[in-house]
Amino acid sequence: MRIINWALVFVIIVSPVFFKNYWRGIEQERTQEKIILYDGALRTAVQDAAFSLRLNEDQNMEVRYDSTKKIRANKERAVEAFYETLFNNVDIRDDEVAQGVLKRYIPVLAIVDYDGLWIYTNDTFTNKEGEKENRQVWKSKMPFSYADNQGNSLSFTLDNYVYAYDAQQKQWFEGKREDVASQVNHKISLLNDPELFDQVRRTTIINVIQKNLEHYINAYNVYARNLGITYRFTLPSVDQEEWNNTINDVGILSFIQGVPVGLNYYNNYALGGSRLVKQSVIYGYLRDGIKVYFRESDHYSGVIVEKFSSEHEAALAGYFPGKK
Repeated sequence: MRIINWALVFVIIVSPVFFKNYWRGIEQERTQEKIILYDGALRTAVQDAAFSLRLNEDQNMEVRYDSTKKIRANKERAVEAFYETLFNNVDIRDDEVAQGVLKRYIPVLAIVDYDGLWIYTNDTFTNKEGEKENRQVWKSKMPFSYADNQGNSLSFTLDNYVYAYDAQQKQWFEGKREDVASQVNHKISLLNDPELFDQVRRTTIINVIQKNLEHYINAYNVYARNLGITYRFTLPSVDQEEWNNTINDVGILSFIQGVPVGLNYYNNYALGGSRLVKQSVIYGYLRDGIKVYFRESDHYSGVIVEKFSSEHEAALAGYFPGKK
């Protein structure tokens, strides 16, 4: 067989493998671009939503002088800001069908309020016309509750303000930890130890958040199956440091799971604190395919991909200091 014939045989055998790998590489590139897009969109949406938590029409409901954490969370405006920013950043602001599809992959939004947890998720109910309807609604606020072995109950907040039920006196008391301890004659032992009190308070709040998120994400699977979504939604693993950051201030948590992106599924979550976003902003951009960041004061013009509260946070996300 002549060399030309061997060459043709080689091309015939190798070509399918070559083109298969070539197109797979192209698809992987597109997938990665889509993931970067969703990462930036989710992070920015949560930050805008967290900022909106503090926007109140009634100035009397703004931050109290005695605690920077005691605010009335504007949860409705936060949800509006979240979806508005998310849809804008994935370029579906004018596509209601695409918006509805993307919402299906967001099982819950959670607002960590000063004295309890709000969950925004899908629920089925009977409307005024007597028809079954399914849409996203607010669940009742879940307090950060704890009970000791003596039958006393405590409802914690994001600081040392506490609501306590004295089982002996059959009476509720409220105030700062040390004041309530005096009111109950120091009979509730947890109130007498500030270090233990803070430890139990944090653990209780995180447990309330985790248990409720897990419950409502699992419940969402029933709704998702009715829509033909075979992906199983679960509470992702969140490290302890991030949980601790979540309960430092009023904030918002969002989860996106199961979004088809090329060869993979997009799964991510984002946490945003209302006080955090009031710090100086660092903007992340894509310049010539490279992730760079600039300070807000740099007034760099370009399409903002992500927002950060510090240069360190931007660097952790893979951004480099930009030069004009």
